[in-house]
Amino acid sequence: MSDQAGTPPGDRPSDAVRTHPDAAAPAPAHTPDTHATAPALTRFIRGVLDRLRAFDRRRPRVWDASVTGFWMVAAVLDYTSGGWRTTAHDDVTAPEHLVLLMSLGFSLPLLWRRTHPLAVVVLMAPISAVNVWTGAVVQASLLQLIPVFHLVLRSSLRTVGAASLLFVVPVLSSGARIPSGWGQEVVSYIWGLVFVVLLGIAVRTRREYTEALVERAQRLEYERDQQTKLAAAAERTRIAREMHDIIGHNLSVITGLADGGAYAARKSPERAGQALEAIGTTSRQALSELRRLLGVLRDDHPDADRTPQPTLDELTALIDRVRGAGLPVHLELNGRPTPRPLTPGRQLTVYRVVQEALTNTLKHATRPASATVTLTYSRTHLDARITDTGTGSGGSANAGEAPAAGQGIMGMRERAALYDGHLEAGPLPAAAGWQVRLRLPLEESHA
Repeated sequence: MSDQAGTPPGDRPSDAVRTHPDAAAPAPAHTPDTHATAPALTRFIRGVLDRLRAFDRRRPRVWDASVTGFWMVAAVLDYTSGGWRTTAHDDVTAPEHLVLLMSLGFSLPLLWRRTHPLAVVVLMAPISAVNVWTGAVVQASLLQLIPVFHLVLRSSLRTVGAASLLFVVPVLSSGARIPSGWGQEVVSYIWGLVFVVLLGIAVRTRREYTEALVERAQRLEYERDQQTKLAAAAERTRIAREMHDIIGHNLSVITGLADGGAYAARKSPERAGQALEAIGTTSRQALSELRRLLGVLRDDHPDADRTPQPTLDELTALIDRVRGAGLPVHLELNGRPTPRPLTPGRQLTVYRVVQEALTNTLKHATRPASATVTLTYSRTHLDARITDTGTGSGGSANAGEAPAAGQGIMGMRERAALYDGHLEAGPLPAAAGWQVRLRLPLEESHA
């Protein structure tokens, strides 16, 4: 419900929307579920109020003019019918034309009650003083409560207090001049002021609470959208990393086998046939891994992500394939593996780092090369060190560009960071080759 739901009669549907100067934010519309569960009368009233608020949002000036015109007509009718005489004192000294001017003075400024409520109260104060001093006490003077209500909705307590004094002082002066008017006017006017102020505070509190809920909902929606975007970006990065590792490694192995097969075809057709068989095996394995990875993205394969990922048990098979591509690789194991096996994610990280390091050696070696893979277990960490002797003075080790400039080393570092690991890559001393070092905490570690 908007702030106007509790306004004095005749000003109830106004909602002081954002399109109107000095207007407040409209209350959020009721959801269809709320409408569906509410009683029929409540739904009807809400529908009417919603339509009035919508009209006010579209035509705020028209609504202001309508409300002002209504009260002007009521004030003039009170004057022409002589109704004001029922509340006037016996010794009234105000001529009738002054009564008409005072009635218009209390009603016409309501046109600016929402944009300049304090100015309206200040303008009405001297008219109120004349009203009570002459003893006319026209009923239109109660219209001063409408701009006071709007002040409570959007102004500070100090401003509301000043406006209340401008309303009360003329009434108190009337009580001082005409003691018999205390019970009839002073008390009723003060009670009316207290009611309007309390009503404004209640409506303002409800509006601020509603706005806070709306703002919180919008913030949560924005954060949810941001989290969705971040999750999508992280997933794209993960898929790109997996694609790079799978395709890059297997293509490098196939390239090495093809080069070796072409060389062997001229001297040993039997060795060339073995190379072709190895190319076929590697290609089929690459296609199988790609199908598994792409199956994760397909809705009709809900179990595709459960396909086992490579583990350290398959490290020997990886090294055999690299050897088959023409790169001698030596595997060393130091220390004793932890009694509890590494988590699948950590095993995949070590596997992919070794795979990428050996792939880089195949791609960037500039002379006959060999590689060494060393896994060292400690109580809290697993250290993997992959070195090669394949980069000479003209290779990527000296230049420092080829391996580091691509996605491979970046992907290895991202994988290590997922488990609070650390990865270093760079040339060996005296340009003797290239090394990749991975230090990965075990599952029990809090590093």
